[in-house]
Amino acid sequence: MKVTWRGVYPAACTQFREDECLDIPATLEHIDAMLASGIHGLVMLGTVGENCSLSVAEKIEVLRATVAHVKGRVPVLSGVSEYTTRGACQFAADAQSAGVDGLMVLPGMVYKSDERETVAHFKVVAAATPLPIMIYNNPVSYGVDILPEAFKQFADVPNIVAIKESSENPRRITDIINVCGDRFILFCGVDDLVMETYVLGVQGWISGLVNAFPAENRLLWDLMEAGNFAEARRVYQWYTPLLHLDTFTKLVQYIKLASQECGFGTEHTRAPRLKLAGEERERILGVIRDGIASRPSSGTRSPERSR
Repeated sequence: MKVTWRGVYPAACTQFREDECLDIPATLEHIDAMLASGIHGLVMLGTVGENCSLSVAEKIEVLRATVAHVKGRVPVLSGVSEYTTRGACQFAADAQSAGVDGLMVLPGMVYKSDERETVAHFKVVAAATPLPIMIYNNPVSYGVDILPEAFKQFADVPNIVAIKESSENPRRITDIINVCGDRFILFCGVDDLVMETYVLGVQGWISGLVNAFPAENRLLWDLMEAGNFAEARRVYQWYTPLLHLDTFTKLVQYIKLASQECGFGTEHTRAPRLKLAGEERERILGVIRDGIASRPSSGTRSPERSR
């Protein structure tokens, strides 16, 4: 299906059993819960989806199962997070064969490429597939930073259509627009900057905490889309301590624990990620449980009724 590049797209969790085996039924059940909240699309195999913890065969299994289950209700994107450009090209082709609607492409993993190498990587991957591509810029996690001026070099690549900006610097949104105009559709990739970047011009939100709080996540987005910023600020102030969980090295463990506390999936991850323990576990559970206890009473109401 044609990708509508707007709205809330979960960076969906990949579910595992306690023995670390892939749990496809649980993954699909979790997707159903988010679909019921009215999400606009899905990103499978992103950072929160533990892309680099899966074999290629397992990644394709997740994608095929998701595409078959979703049945075109929303666009399904796949993360492309490989070590080499050649590997990324091959995976892009495999993901296309699995039926996905678009790709979220990362720089090559581990090696910290310079700008010339980074631009070449994305251009070569884009040339290897007809699928529309979102570039994922996350220098905090992956050590490769695509500066606003560098995005101009993708202007003539027709299937590079969107940017997920996760530099944790909201100034980048305005800088990209000033450099590139409206050539690229911009998505917020940092949960606790969504309201700030929405005001600056992002059209979508790749979210982690939507895995745990799908109704409230969609409520916040709808309030902003309706221009009801007074109510949106109220929801955002409640949500922000939870959204901060998206910004730490252990974001996968934190988000999966939050999801489990909210009744969606389990906290099981693959080593080297381990189950949270001790003071850290109690501290994160405190944030999550405080959020659950004080969640907005309007968590399922429409922005029209909340005015």
